[in-house]
Amino acid sequence: MPKSSFYNHPAVRQRLIEFIGGDSLEAATAAYLTHSDGQPFDRKELHPARELDWFLERNLDISRSLADSTSQLLHLDIEYVNFDSPAEAFLAPARAFELQEPVVRVIESQLLQWGIRPLHLVTGQGHHFVWRIGRTGELAGRIAALCPAPEVLPECARRVPPEFTTVIDLEAQRAFGALSLIMEYVVHRVKAEAARVSALPVEITAVHVGSGTTAQREIISLDTSEYGDPLHTRMVRMPFTNYLKPWLNGLARSLQIEHAIPRLHAIPLHEMDIYQALKVRQTEAAVLELASRAGVGIPEQAAGTARLLDAYLASPLRQFHEYFYADQHDDRGRWSQTYDHTPLTHFPPCMRHIVQWPNDLLLKPAGLQLVTRCLLANGWHPRHIAGFIRSKFENPIHRWRLNWEDYEPATRADFYVRLFAGLCATGLDQLTDLNCVATREKGFCRPLPNGGCTLEPIRLKLLAHLSS
Repeated sequence: MPKSSFYNHPAVRQRLIEFIGGDSLEAATAAYLTHSDGQPFDRKELHPARELDWFLERNLDISRSLADSTSQLLHLDIEYVNFDSPAEAFLAPARAFELQEPVVRVIESQLLQWGIRPLHLVTGQGHHFVWRIGRTGELAGRIAALCPAPEVLPECARRVPPEFTTVIDLEAQRAFGALSLIMEYVVHRVKAEAARVSALPVEITAVHVGSGTTAQREIISLDTSEYGDPLHTRMVRMPFTNYLKPWLNGLARSLQIEHAIPRLHAIPLHEMDIYQALKVRQTEAAVLELASRAGVGIPEQAAGTARLLDAYLASPLRQFHEYFYADQHDDRGRWSQTYDHTPLTHFPPCMRHIVQWPNDLLLKPAGLQLVTRCLLANGWHPRHIAGFIRSKFENPIHRWRLNWEDYEPATRADFYVRLFAGLCATGLDQLTDLNCVATREKGFCRPLPNGGCTLEPIRLKLLAHLSS
C-alpha cells in the first residue's frame, strides 16, 4: 500500500523525526514506535524508530515510546470522558473541548509557575502536555532517589522485550517509578485549582462518577494511568499522525456513526486557539501547512522540573508517599493466611461484589477507589490494601483477560491505591460521592434483598480515621 499524500509530505516526515528524537531516523532516541488505537498493548507491534516508514506505508496511527535512550519524558494527558455517551467528544467536539478549557488554563498556569513550557498537543478527545529532562545528571539522580519500590524493578525489567532492554533497563524503570510520584503531585495541584473553575468534575484517571447537572456521567480526566504500568508498555501519540481510535476500537461501528465523525490528525497547538485547532485537525491541507511551520521537538525543561521536584518534596503528598512505602505487601507465600482470609461479611455488598468478581471490576478505577475507601475506613494501611488487590490480580482463578505477562500487578495495585488513598490523606477527596445513590449511578450497587444497605457507616468511619 503506498503512502498517503499526507504521510508522503516531507514536512510531516521531518516533524515525526523531530518528535522521536534526533535529526534522522538513525539517530532517533525513542526506544520504539507502535500503533495503539483500537487494541491493547502488543509487544509484537513494537518497531524500532528507524522503521517509521512501516507505519507511513500503512497509513496508521503512530505512537512513540515514553522510553528514550537519552531523556526521561514527562507526560500529562487530559481528556473529556462521557460514560453515558462515549462518542460525545467526536460528535460534539466544540462542547467537549470548551469544557476542558478552564482545566487547560490551570495546567498551563501551574506548569508556568515552575517554569515548565511543554509541547502542547491536541488529539481526538483532549490535550497532551509533554516535556523532557536528561536521563543522566544531578536532576536525574535526585529523581531516581525517590524510587519507592525497588523490589518490583526486577519484575518490570523481566517483562521488557529483549530487543529493547538496552534502553528500558533497571535504571529507566526506576526513574519512571519516581516520575510517577512527581506527576501525581502535578495532578493534585491541578485538581485542587481546577475544581473551582470547571463545570464538570475533574478526576485523576477515568473514575466513574454519578450524574451531574447535565444528567450525564461526564468528567474531565487528568489521565496519569500510564504511570501504573511498566515503562515498556507506555507510549504517547505522535503529532501529525492519523487519529483512528473511534474506528479501530469499534465505537463508530457499534453506534453506526462511521460517517458522522470527521477524519482527524493529532496536531500541536501552535499560534491558534482551540476552536481554530478543531478545524485545522480535520483539514489535511491545513495540517500540512501547520507542519511546515510548527516544530514538535520535545522541549528540555530541566530547570522547571527541578523546581517542580522541590515543590513536591515539601508537600503533604510527599509525606503521605513516605508513609505509604514505609510498609510492604505481605510475602506471596503468606497470602493464603493473610489477604485470602480477609473477612468480608462486615463490608457493604457493593464492595464485596467487586472483590469476589474482580475481573473486570478491579480493573476499573472506580472499583479500585471503592475498595480502597472501604479498607481505609477499617484501619488498613494503604500498602496492604495494594497487597490485597495485587493478590487478586495474581490469582489465575479469575481468568484475567489482561495479559499480566506484560503488565506488573504489584505496580498497578500500588499506583491506584496510592492515588486514591493519597487523595483522602491530603483532603482532596471529600467523600461526597461515597453514598448509595452515586454508587448506583456508577454501576457498582448491589443492594441487599431486604434493603438496609448503606455506605454511610463507611463514610463516617473513614472521615473519623482521616481526622485522627
